[in-house]
Amino acid sequence: MPETETTSATVDAPLPEYPTPRSDKCPFAPPADLLELGSEKPVTRARIWDGSTPWLVTGHAAQREILSDPRVSSDEHRPGFPFPTRTMAETLDHRPLTIFNADGADHTRIRRTMTSPFTRNRMEKLRPAIQEFTDQLIDEMLAGPNPANLVTALSLPLPSLMICALLGVPYSDHEFFQEHASVATKREATPEESVASMQSLGGYLAGLIGARIEKPTDDVLSDFAARITAGELTLPDATLLCMVLLIAGHETSANMITLGTAALLENPEQLALLQTTRDPQVVANAVEELLRYLTIAHLGQRRIASEDIEIAGETILAGDGIVVPLPAGNWDPAAFPEPERLDLTREARHHHAFGWGVHQCIGQQLARIELQVVYGTLYRRVPTLRLAVSRDELEFRGDSLAYGVYELPVTW
Repeated sequence: MPETETTSATVDAPLPEYPTPRSDKCPFAPPADLLELGSEKPVTRARIWDGSTPWLVTGHAAQREILSDPRVSSDEHRPGFPFPTRTMAETLDHRPLTIFNADGADHTRIRRTMTSPFTRNRMEKLRPAIQEFTDQLIDEMLAGPNPANLVTALSLPLPSLMICALLGVPYSDHEFFQEHASVATKREATPEESVASMQSLGGYLAGLIGARIEKPTDDVLSDFAARITAGELTLPDATLLCMVLLIAGHETSANMITLGTAALLENPEQLALLQTTRDPQVVANAVEELLRYLTIAHLGQRRIASEDIEIAGETILAGDGIVVPLPAGNWDPAAFPEPERLDLTREARHHHAFGWGVHQCIGQQLARIELQVVYGTLYRRVPTLRLAVSRDELEFRGDSLAYGVYELPVTW
């Protein structure tokens, strides 16, 4: 891997290390060092795993400014790009152009192809099915062993069922693709594990798309198969698009269901609101606050400056790496007064849980509906839900690109 050089003037040492660990006393909050840094300077240098010193943009307003600036690039092939892990850096040559690392016309083309399955109207049509699946999974949990692990009982099956139904992937294969999706988002995965996992998942999806070329049905795989037949996509392109949708479509929502439940069980006065309301607007507002409060995309978005940028009194030079820790922006008191307080009545829709700018999460509407259904159903149907272990016994997923809890033992 080539050395990453700082292109601006030398900065005074010592620099803050990023990322820093969260406090065991408050695992739902961003690291205290990060919040302290954000209160002092919304744009500053930090040192990451490879010794490079990209700019850390922590303020809410500054994050919006930088993530919507056309002089900021997502092209990870540019020298100086601040990779989140060594594996991401060492597997660069194995990653083709995707929605995550494309700019300009390439990004617009890929995003247009991927957003067609995720229109607001199409997602709303899925709400009855999401409600049906949620009630069915809760019924099965209540009829099964008590205590139960909420991750395997509800958090992971629900989004997996929905993304499988949307794409046309057999849910009977969920253990296979969940295993490989976990490798794709694990910070400590080796380059060899990452490449092997993506090859296995890619081969699996390519086979499904090939079958849809011969026999199309009403699903996204068939939509992509039709584009291949029309010459608009190649099979490798379509396979990659489906891989991104499959991984992103269940990993983040599953973590959010689990982590949100853990946070609510620690805040019973807030949980009471969801236990008693049937107002969909109240539930929708609660979802936005939980997204803000938890921000499971905890390692932030990575960018690199293509031109010089003046922001918050600092000069980011062309070639400088940029890291945008989304949790810090969502806990910025200038945007969210008393950010450490979980308040389900707060107006929080201006959060950055799904990012900001042209690279915002394309599946955010599906995620919102899934969370609205789960948060609006689970605690009302199971009002005595509580942790079956002490909070200190929970193991939080700091080693993954999506923050969460490995297991959530609950009883009722």
